[in-house]
Amino acid sequence: MWSVGVAVYFVAVIFRTSLGVAGLDAADRFDVNASALSTFSILQLLVYAGMQIPVGLMVDRLGTRRVLTIGVTLFTIGQLGFALAPSYGTALAARALLGCGDAMTFIAVLRLGAHWFPARQGPLIAQFTGLFGMAGNLVSTLVIARLLSDLGWTATFVGSSMAGVVVLVLMLFFLKNHPEGHEPPPSEHAGATYVRRQIAESWREPGTRLGLWVHFTTQFPAMVFLLLWGLPFLVEAQGQSRATAGDLLTLIVLVNMVIGLVYGQIIARHHAARAPLALGTVGVTALVWASTLAHPGPHAPMWLLITLCVVLGACGPASMIGFDFARPANPPARQGTASGIVNMGGFVASMTTLLAVGVLLDATGGNYRVAFSSVFVLEALGIVQILRLRARTARRERERLVASRVEAVHVPA
Repeated sequence: MWSVGVAVYFVAVIFRTSLGVAGLDAADRFDVNASALSTFSILQLLVYAGMQIPVGLMVDRLGTRRVLTIGVTLFTIGQLGFALAPSYGTALAARALLGCGDAMTFIAVLRLGAHWFPARQGPLIAQFTGLFGMAGNLVSTLVIARLLSDLGWTATFVGSSMAGVVVLVLMLFFLKNHPEGHEPPPSEHAGATYVRRQIAESWREPGTRLGLWVHFTTQFPAMVFLLLWGLPFLVEAQGQSRATAGDLLTLIVLVNMVIGLVYGQIIARHHAARAPLALGTVGVTALVWASTLAHPGPHAPMWLLITLCVVLGACGPASMIGFDFARPANPPARQGTASGIVNMGGFVASMTTLLAVGVLLDATGGNYRVAFSSVFVLEALGIVQILRLRARTARRERERLVASRVEAVHVPA
């Protein structure tokens, strides 16, 4: 069951990241500048981030299968529309539709894993889910890039949209929300009061807020690089060929997949490693980014670019740690809502940085050093919030653990 859900997420990530290898082609096709080009990804992420809490509520209320069905339908139509768009405005609308459908996949797949696997395997399952998402990113950097070169824009995007049809058929025939005999208790009637309470109670937990800020701080450097600005930065600012730039983007994805497995194993065995792993990843990312941007020569040496891509590969797995803070802080009935709040963090940061980089590139005449310096502002904000919430979350988890042990004690009558 989980593999069917992961297949949906895999295709969603292919569609989401396909623009990352087609950014220069899109600029030529629609005759737009850097700011307008970044609007594609910004709008897509704006819709994605804005949908996270509503999608979390939908997953808690409607179940995984219904939400994924809606999501697959929307992102397939969006990818097809992007392929056939005759104008910039139409293409923007298609990316917004794609972002809406994409927003419905990840949280639903996390909820599916929670129903089909024991709770102790939650961190590993979350990292595996992210790993398969990065495999979708790998398809974008390898397959979509090659197809664009060989077949052109329309054939590539129309052909890729057929993958959405395939996973929709698989899901409709095979997917179940939960194992037989493990139906969750019926949810309360929907309404404004229910929605407000779900959101308020999830947000009240410091673990949910910490999870949001961990996701916010760790995800966006790699997301911005892979989703849009990595290829132009490597080609235009670093003087690399498109083939070499594609190889470096592929390296990020491969490292992400390897580190995801490592982080998942570490956290499953050592719960206290969550915050050190997240903060360590942010610190190393900031250090290597600063070294790359401050390099005195016209181009950073290849070894430094490779190091940057290796470090960026750790950002995705680190962002998954945010869900490991929110999961134990919320009961099953709020898991979707809490996951939606956490997932919103990284995409808000990515959207903000995508906009900042595009605006700064236009304002400075293409100075990537100035444009990418905006990364450090958001990282600093996130680190402050993580440090502020870390102790409070740990104390709340200890209190909950003590309470559960007390409740488990059986006192004979």
